[in-house]
Amino acid sequence: MQLSTLFLSSGDLIADRRYAWAQDLESKGDLAGAAELLQQALELTPAYAPAWFALGELQEKIGDIDAAAAAYRKACEVDPRDDRGALLNLMRLGATAPTDMPASYVRTLFDTYASKFDRALTEGLKYSAPALLLAAVEATGKQHFSAMLDLGCGTGLGGVPFRSKVDMLVGCDLSPRMLDQAQQKNIYDRLEIGDVVECLKEEKTALRHYDLIIAADVFAYLPDLAPVAQAASDVLMPGGIFAFTVEAHEGDGVRMGEALRFAHSAAHVRAALEHAGLNVLALNSASTRMEKGAPVPGLIACFRGKQMNC
Repeated sequence: MQLSTLFLSSGDLIADRRYAWAQDLESKGDLAGAAELLQQALELTPAYAPAWFALGELQEKIGDIDAAAAAYRKACEVDPRDDRGALLNLMRLGATAPTDMPASYVRTLFDTYASKFDRALTEGLKYSAPALLLAAVEATGKQHFSAMLDLGCGTGLGGVPFRSKVDMLVGCDLSPRMLDQAQQKNIYDRLEIGDVVECLKEEKTALRHYDLIIAADVFAYLPDLAPVAQAASDVLMPGGIFAFTVEAHEGDGVRMGEALRFAHSAAHVRAALEHAGLNVLALNSASTRMEKGAPVPGLIACFRGKQMNC
């Protein structure tokens, strides 16, 4: 970790200089000196969120987890938007229970990486979620669909392999810049901006239904899958398919990982989807990406929607 690069002025020139000097000291390995300078900056500007966040990062590197958690809490307090993800770091440290990620953090994250997202995933992380989802869907025996909804479609990587399999393709995503990239692929019939659960609810209100819904590498940004499972069930045609990937762990429930992404247990996935009335077709272990040279544990899930009563 390094001091936050998402820099905004504190409004106080002296505090800004101390922040800059702290960056320099950290780069030279003087973590204690850097932390002291940040504390001096915060005495001058106690509502300066970047310095609180950076102090949390430094205290972690020093090994004082309690002090790190206190700094992250203060960053959340003075900046409720939490663009830097202080709340996520609190979850990672076990200092607070898993909860929804701040929408501003997720939007900022993906807006920032939109232009280089495809190359970073396919070349750097060996991303394979779209291909694995296509194989899982084809294994159900159905080869063509009338309408597909691509949840958290991002730049459209997940939609590309499915385009020839569907008559109508709709995508939704929280990041405007990611949607700009998706638009350039010219594969979607309609693109919507917004949170995936809210998008599903809007589709339900508009009486639009789908016989295929996918979510490729999206639920790493959601803690509890029950809300999205229910919302997806509400817009699935009878017998429709809901296929998605999750990052996984061997324990119970949901955990925040070191990469600030949620990992779900197989039991959590199954319970959330079955509670929404969906029936499991496949729930198999598979990695969709590499991280630090190692495959990230995951699951490929395929569920069928409710059948129409005779």
